[in-house]
Amino acid sequence: MKVTEHLENSTRPLISFEIIPLPRGGDIRQVFEIIDELIKFEPPFIDVTSHSAEVHYEETASGIRKKVKRKKPGTIGISVAIKNKYNIDTVPHLLCTGFTKEETEDALIELNYLGIENVLAIRGDDNGYIKPLTDGRTSNRYAIELVDQISKMNQGIYLDTELLNASPTNFCIGVGGYPEKHFESPNLSFDVEYAKKKVEAGAEYIVTQMFFDNKYYFDYVRRCRDAGITVPIIPGLKILFTQKHLTNIPKNFFVNIPEELSGEILKSKSEHAMEIGINWTLKQCEELLNNNVSSIHFYIMHNIKPVKKLMDKLKL
Repeated sequence: MKVTEHLENSTRPLISFEIIPLPRGGDIRQVFEIIDELIKFEPPFIDVTSHSAEVHYEETASGIRKKVKRKKPGTIGISVAIKNKYNIDTVPHLLCTGFTKEETEDALIELNYLGIENVLAIRGDDNGYIKPLTDGRTSNRYAIELVDQISKMNQGIYLDTELLNASPTNFCIGVGGYPEKHFESPNLSFDVEYAKKKVEAGAEYIVTQMFFDNKYYFDYVRRCRDAGITVPIIPGLKILFTQKHLTNIPKNFFVNIPEELSGEILKSKSEHAMEIGINWTLKQCEELLNNNVSSIHFYIMHNIKPVKKLMDKLKL
């Protein structure tokens, strides 16, 4: 079932989760252990992030050696395995960064064969690796181009001319939204206009970057609605559970952490950070639900302990 169908058909608030593939060489049974703990909350869908290759430099006896490898492969395989094992819809992430359009088309064809109906189209982080383009291959630079490629496949338009008679795909396309604006956007108004263009290109829902003050989400939704964006906008939340989050989350995701939250965590003993973060996110959830938000998306990655404790308190 498509994400939009889950949202339309549900009679209760929906809770979804986002996980990341295990490091290269990991065991998928570790992923299943995570899902085993999450299914009790009846998630309608689970997102699986994607990671392109990265460049690493190693010092050797003969000089500096450049190595290119993917640290966390397996997005498609994990997505299909979860759907087949648990009968939960999955949303594999598709990236512009590190992938050619031709590789993206192959991935989409494979996902379509395997019965995956949802994808999230994002540009991806700049990890220092630029995909070499050879033999006439091309790449998507921005998410809107990736959305356009998927939309064309939904119309039966493929890059591979030998697939001219292929059936159209039927993907539900999600995109990212940034309540505090994307770090490269000059202002929030510019960012909202770009979100509108992604919707016009074929995006059917938006899931936001994490935020720790609901005012950013409510203002972002208002601005989107004023701009004519009518698709669902799902709030994305992250639970702070360590003092290290106070520095690495703003650094990696370009979001603000309220002074009240950061101050409370800094003044407390480190072992109390998780409980503080859970209670903060609980208040966010309650305010969102009291304002008729129909779905909340949690960025949990591999650590499920905080979200389990939160869900026990939320008692949906």
